[in-house]
Amino acid sequence: MSALGTIADITAALGRAGAPTSDFDLNVGTVLPEGRTLRPAGVLVPLLMGPGGARLLLTQRSSALKQHPGQIAFPGGKQDAGDADVTAAALREAHEEIGLDPANVEILGHLPMHETVTGYIVTPVIGRILAPFSSVPEVGEVAEVFDVPLDHVLMRSRYRIEARYWRGTMRRYYTVPFGPYYIWGATARMLRSLAELAGRP
Repeated sequence: MSALGTIADITAALGRAGAPTSDFDLNVGTVLPEGRTLRPAGVLVPLLMGPGGARLLLTQRSSALKQHPGQIAFPGGKQDAGDADVTAAALREAHEEIGLDPANVEILGHLPMHETVTGYIVTPVIGRILAPFSSVPEVGEVAEVFDVPLDHVLMRSRYRIEARYWRGTMRRYYTVPFGPYYIWGATARMLRSLAELAGRP
């Protein structure tokens, strides 16, 4: 599929209504506390276009971090007081974490918000990287920057449901592994939303 075709597909998908998601979607019976305060955050879902098709840029977090060490994640983070909105937060964090200039990103749209077990309400921001880009991982936070074919994460058939114990209860979650990279949890759930909107099998 051409890059232009991919962009058209993604733009069409983002124009469809999608329901908000959460880390608890697959765990029937989970009761979330009423009146809980969720902190706004934004993550960038960066798309690289090339002759071989579109690819998705992801990071592997440093194993030294206190939260989510070693996990696969989008560049992004919580919205700070100086950020105009969650889109600005996602772009700022991507600049800090992987050296991506905000001016080199075309915003295509947003996925439905996602609530995490850590108390964030995350907005995934889909962005197209316009010019050739070489990542500069933030020392101490990002262990690796890598990319996967966009088609891989758009195919719903590639997603699996797995489970593990978390805080004394069995928690189920989506995974969409690629080679040596174990993409799971919130990252996989947000990508699953994109796959659902794209309507791939």
